[in-house]
Amino acid sequence: MAEIIIIGAGISGLASAWFLKQSGHQVQILEAGPQPGGCLRSEQSDGFLVEAGPNSTLDRGDALGELVQALGLEQEMLEANRAARRRYILKDNRPVALPGGPVAFFKTPLFSTDAKLRLLLEPFHGRATKEESVAEFVRRRLGHEFLDWAVDPFISGVYAGDAEALSVRAATARIYALEAEYGSLILGAIMRMVRGRRSGPAPSGRLVSFRRGMQSLPNAIADALGDAVHLQHAATHLSQSPGGRWSVRANDMDYSADHVVLAAPAYHAAELVASLDATMADSLSQIAYPPVASIALGFARNRVAHPLDGFGMLIPRCTGLQTLGVLFSSTLFPGRAPDHTVLLTAFIGGARNTKITDREDTALATHVLRDLRPLLGIQGEPVFSRVRLWPRAIPQYELGHLDRLAGIDTSLARWPGLHLRANWRDGISVADCLNSAKALAETIGPG
Repeated sequence: MAEIIIIGAGISGLASAWFLKQSGHQVQILEAGPQPGGCLRSEQSDGFLVEAGPNSTLDRGDALGELVQALGLEQEMLEANRAARRRYILKDNRPVALPGGPVAFFKTPLFSTDAKLRLLLEPFHGRATKEESVAEFVRRRLGHEFLDWAVDPFISGVYAGDAEALSVRAATARIYALEAEYGSLILGAIMRMVRGRRSGPAPSGRLVSFRRGMQSLPNAIADALGDAVHLQHAATHLSQSPGGRWSVRANDMDYSADHVVLAAPAYHAAELVASLDATMADSLSQIAYPPVASIALGFARNRVAHPLDGFGMLIPRCTGLQTLGVLFSSTLFPGRAPDHTVLLTAFIGGARNTKITDREDTALATHVLRDLRPLLGIQGEPVFSRVRLWPRAIPQYELGHLDRLAGIDTSLARWPGLHLRANWRDGISVADCLNSAKALAETIGPG
């Protein structure tokens, strides 16, 4: 049995601790904040259930399913409304549903006839000869219209990122893999469907949350770990003795262990390893985290003309609007709004709008409402409003990201017993973090 200290009680740290404990190790978590969960924040207020961070995740029957079953959360898990399969994109000042099949694709006004016919040439484009941004990759294979009206809004919605800066290999690995393996996105998708493989161009699985919100998951893990979780214990120093034992300083106390897991944002991990390995710290500090504000708005149902019959609406950057998109939260899952009301969750900021940190919460909410009002037919003022600004929100998998990770792993090899786990690597979603945590436990092995 090894003694293991985990720094950070976000979902990566909590899940790492849980899987390591199940493997027979003794774990302790040091968390700087007053509560576990990191960016998973669910608030019940005035009958509205607001998610300040991730609103859902994908259940693929892997680490998430294992955790939910072990923690007794099966009855708490909710699958998204079937209407969530419909996704809207703003075009010509109105929400247009993304096509759900071949017939709908040829009828959709999202793309011109020339753009649709250009897809016939997609299988004839060669493979990339260098690392490309998402924008470069899509323009080369699909054309600028698919970048402007489909992929770029998706990148803004998922990463709050800039498609010109994000690496296609790192940020959209499933899409890149189709070209790498088959030489074509279209042929690759067809071949994978024929072979019954799940890892197609879009993530597969059930879109899920919990009755009392996404924070139910970290809360349940923290409860299961009990007094192994130390809140308001900010780690300030990390060192390794000549014998290989690790020491972590927090709250003027020294904690000793065989292994240390840094389950913290890259910029915090960089601070902690700076005295050990300047090269690793430099690589970590290069990972950008732009700001994002999550703005929840509640309305009487009869004050919103749009049927809200979908997941939400993405807003392409080429429209000139600052709002990145909006989720139809009360459509997605039950219990998000009182009867006869609806809840919308909008996002603003990101890699191309970092100045939102200079604005007051009320100004951000006013701006978002001004953007959304004509698009969704909103009348009057909201009956409920909440703003949560994340000054450093989503890590950006920019060009060179995989090389940075390789360099970090090379540095880690010089420090046995030190591990890094967070959403700046191996995927940004909650499900990705859980799978990465489980893989860590398998790497360290049984106690």
